[in-house]
Amino acid sequence: MKLFKIIPALTSLMISVLISTAVNAQTKAGQTLNGQQQAIVRISALTGKGELEKLKPALNAGLDQGLTIKEIREIIVHVYAYAGFPRSIRGLQTFMTVLDERKAKGIHDVPGREASAIKDGRSKYDRGKAILDTLLGAPKGSTQSGYAAFAPIIEVFLKEHLFSDIFERDVINYMQRELATISVLAGIGGVEPMLQSHLKICLNMGLSDGQLQHFTEVIKKELGKNEATEVQQVLSEVLKSKN
Repeated sequence: MKLFKIIPALTSLMISVLISTAVNAQTKAGQTLNGQQQAIVRISALTGKGELEKLKPALNAGLDQGLTIKEIREIIVHVYAYAGFPRSIRGLQTFMTVLDERKAKGIHDVPGREASAIKDGRSKYDRGKAILDTLLGAPKGSTQSGYAAFAPIIEVFLKEHLFSDIFERDVINYMQRELATISVLAGIGGVEPMLQSHLKICLNMGLSDGQLQHFTEVIKKELGKNEATEVQQVLSEVLKSKN
């Protein structure tokens, strides 16, 4: 008789444990970057800094985490918009070496797909503006101020090239591009206003406060304490203004 009373109690306890475990796992997943996201941070930050020897294991880890060859290639190309062609090209050359080494070991990595053809008939400027509006979560006013008013051509370059030519390529998504962006900016240093803007965009793209805190930890491990401290200061201001 007692056995019949114990079995339902044990069953209830087991269900509670399973639910609790699932909730905790879900919470943890929402508070940390997954393996591919961490790989994007490492690859972008190290490419932007030109730390090529450290970049090699980061590239291997990215492939092992399931990023395709063309996704990683796209991430490294994206870096040039913020760190320049020399850093990006050296990153691509390092990636080629890593792929050759893996192929020699018999490792066959997934090539991935190319960017889709652009079928939007609007001008590049209008397409870039629309993408920027999506990233910001609201339409950006047409009245120019600050650097855009001082040098209008750079605003054209940003819309037509950065947000159209580059962001429009769908090999990787907007969230992945923003992770790459804040990673490069963290390594460059001295660009706090830009870092602040892109951290806000990361929140708009669905990254959580916890994931951005985890981003700071990854930067500390890969680039160092000074870079992580600067990122943390900017991130703290962003999160404070959000509340």
